[in-house]
Amino acid sequence: MKKILLILITTLAVQMSFSQQESAFGDGEWFKFKMSYSGFLKAGNATLTVKDTQLKNKDVYHVVGKGWTTGMIKWFFKVKDRYESYFDKRTIMPYKFVRNIDEGGYTKDIEIDFDQVNNKAYVNDKKHNEKSVIKTRPNIQDMVSTFYYFRNNLDTSKLKPGDEMGLEMFFDKESYGFKLRYLGEEVIDTDFGEIRSLKFRPYVMAGRVFKEEESLTLWVSKDKNKVPLRIKADLAVGSLRADLEAFKGLKHPFKIVVN
Repeated sequence: MKKILLILITTLAVQMSFSQQESAFGDGEWFKFKMSYSGFLKAGNATLTVKDTQLKNKDVYHVVGKGWTTGMIKWFFKVKDRYESYFDKRTIMPYKFVRNIDEGGYTKDIEIDFDQVNNKAYVNDKKHNEKSVIKTRPNIQDMVSTFYYFRNNLDTSKLKPGDEMGLEMFFDKESYGFKLRYLGEEVIDTDFGEIRSLKFRPYVMAGRVFKEEESLTLWVSKDKNKVPLRIKADLAVGSLRADLEAFKGLKHPFKIVVN
């Protein structure tokens, strides 16, 4: 049940050739996901919320992602995660990132301010009372802003099965490359009916959390919203699945094949 939002969000990181198009999201958008462990045990919930605001006199989107355990699991492994990103409304480049988590006693409390002009990340590790300045690559993303960058900029009309895409992401105190492979289209059964989706296979770091590099599969709606519908993860122990349970504030029609 670890890394609820990490699984939900970082799997969506992608950068490729794109064309200018209408924004996929806006102020007031909200998603709720239900999590299940090993196919049958309810594990928790996660939400993503988008709001307009200002940061240092800049118009930005403020996105808050929350994840928490529920039911029986919370009695022996309690998770309470909060992630925040403030990113430019036009370029989707992040200015500030917050990670405040408690996963079974494993805690982090980190704030990062990005200087996108000089390619620097100012990291404030509040838990350890440590501050550092780290050089970054141009157009760096954080783990929340990548999701929204993907939704706004990916030209799905050019995707072919087997296409691979990559992005530089800054997480905690370092940058790393992320790769994603497009698998094709699929109609999936959801709580809202059957929906046409685009299917992806992210490459993740095998080890403590994930079973192997190709442990994740994700589906996003094939429409202008590019809504994350489902994620499956093979973990080092068991498996985790996230399904979209509720939503509001979508900017475009949500296309359902069969109710």
